[in-house]
Amino acid sequence: MPTLHADLDHWRTLPIKQQPSWTDLDAVAAVSAELATLPPLVFAGEVDNLRDRLARAASGQAFLLQGGDCAETFAGATAEQIRNRIKTVLQMAVVLTYGASMPVVKMGRMAGQFAKPRSSDTETRGDVTLPAYRGDIVNGYDFTEASRTADPQRLLKGYHTAASTINLIRAFTQGGFADLREVHSWNKGFAQNPANQQYERLATEIDRAS
Repeated sequence: MPTLHADLDHWRTLPIKQQPSWTDLDAVAAVSAELATLPPLVFAGEVDNLRDRLARAASGQAFLLQGGDCAETFAGATAEQIRNRIKTVLQMAVVLTYGASMPVVKMGRMAGQFAKPRSSDTETRGDVTLPAYRGDIVNGYDFTEASRTADPQRLLKGYHTAASTINLIRAFTQGGFADLREVHSWNKGFAQNPANQQYERLATEIDRAS
């Protein structure tokens, strides 16, 4: 049987692209050591469940739906915004499930998308050149020297923001919010959207079929 590499830090020896320019490497090492002591964001059972469901999708027994943001922000990790993103994925899954008549594996691009790749290490505005914004987990969006300086403490904030986000997602999806009987409530607030009537007709058909 294949074995996992014994050195969990082996990745540090490999070529790394898109690496921020850290000004205090000792601070980076300290944060890295602290992160290594924190609980995992996901657990073995969750990984096994996802692997099984992805295998079903790969064999044509299910449809894979992945949704989320290109890059998340710390400010956007509110309960309302997280719930709305989940609701959007659930609405799409309902349509796919009913239309394709097969299970839909819902996979969220959420709870950790705090980094952004960049084609250049710097950004220039006028005669001012500063480090590029690499996502909230590295530096700030504001075009100031203080904001654009890579801050290793943001790595810790990224972990804690991801943990609170994924725990809220667990609460929503395992606490009844994802129940098909909630298909109408997911659409509240979109009554003026032209797509609402079509979605409501589909939701009513699902009610009848339940």
